[in-house]
Amino acid sequence: MKAFVIATLALFGSCSVSAAETDLIKQGEYLARAGDCVACHTAKGGKPFAGGLPMETPIGVIYSTNITPDKTGLRDYSFEDFDKAVRHGVAKSGSTLYPAMPYPSYARVSETDMQALYAYFMKGVEPVAQPNRDSDIPWPLSMRWPLAAWRWMFAPEVAGYQAEAGADPVISRGAYLVEGLGHCGACHTPRALTMQEKALSASDGAAFLSGSAPLEGWIAKSLRGDHKDGLGSWSEEQLVQFLKTGRSDRSAVFGGMSDVVVHSMQYMSEDDLTAIARYLKSLPAVDPKDQPHQYDKQVAEALWKGDDSKRGAAVYIDNCAACHRTDGHGYTRVFPALAGNPVLQTADATSLINIVLNGGTLPATHAAPSTFTMPAFAWRLSDQEVADVVSFIRGSWGNQGAPVKAGEVADLRKSDQHSTSGDDLGQVTSSH
Repeated sequence: MKAFVIATLALFGSCSVSAAETDLIKQGEYLARAGDCVACHTAKGGKPFAGGLPMETPIGVIYSTNITPDKTGLRDYSFEDFDKAVRHGVAKSGSTLYPAMPYPSYARVSETDMQALYAYFMKGVEPVAQPNRDSDIPWPLSMRWPLAAWRWMFAPEVAGYQAEAGADPVISRGAYLVEGLGHCGACHTPRALTMQEKALSASDGAAFLSGSAPLEGWIAKSLRGDHKDGLGSWSEEQLVQFLKTGRSDRSAVFGGMSDVVVHSMQYMSEDDLTAIARYLKSLPAVDPKDQPHQYDKQVAEALWKGDDSKRGAAVYIDNCAACHRTDGHGYTRVFPALAGNPVLQTADATSLINIVLNGGTLPATHAAPSTFTMPAFAWRLSDQEVADVVSFIRGSWGNQGAPVKAGEVADLRKSDQHSTSGDDLGQVTSSH
């Protein structure tokens, strides 16, 4: 969505906006981009920020709310009401919000930035008349009082982000964005049985940003310093390039992260992207014995000689090698490398299985306007063939991912869990 001040003035007619207020609205728009608010508060095919996006939870489907300045949205919200909802998780009615709204992370957002966000949503967003939809959670699970108890136990005190004395200001800015408005931990940090994130910041321990369990067919990978399945092999420059364009020299965005890049990251300043990258690179590895990837050329040499006797090799040659090459190096910023790719070496192979079955699209961004699509192979490959090729990829060219079984593929192929198209993080779509 592009909200410009001229359009805003035309929309609100006689509403007078001072120069200072104009700057505040612009700042709020930037912050809303940084927080990717549009992703959750816009239904597929709907008006921006009008809500109605279905989001699956362990107890049923909830729907995002209208946050436009209409009477069905935020029109009657004071700043205090807005702040209470965003940073405290308490609606204007006094009920506790579902933690699909990442208020435990937003508790770190400064009051100054909250004022800018409020100005933007009240004066920089087009009002849309769309009543909020009740959840599909059955009674008694739909009762709200347990949410208040959850908030009391697990939501942090609202205090804004507090940088450590003497800390690198660039890393501190990155920590503020990642731990707060960016709410990266909402996807990339594992959760306990009671559904709270196991850590909300780097100071809470190694669980922070160490990767998620499967979520709608994808694994949100570790963002820590491990080489095998984290960001240890990435440079700061590669991370900045990836966040801005959705691709780097050796990797490409997929799944829900595509939405983050398209709607949020590509609009952020170079300084803020650098701050995020530098902060992530400051996080140590989870595994103290982690070692950099060592390329093994044996598989590449065998395939070059026409030897496809290794299990899964023939399937790879027939379906994958044209784009990802027999040496596993892929093509820079077009088809990602498979050799040493940390996404392919996670303990859980869900993401790789899913993308082989259902395909995916590398989206266009302003700095990288080309779009590339990997086709789905579910229609032509059996469960065993998918398991074989996934195992081949996870164990070739020096990769250290464990093999997978045909039953794991069958579970994903036949699963009655809802799937994601890759550009609709959290959106309930059709079943497989």
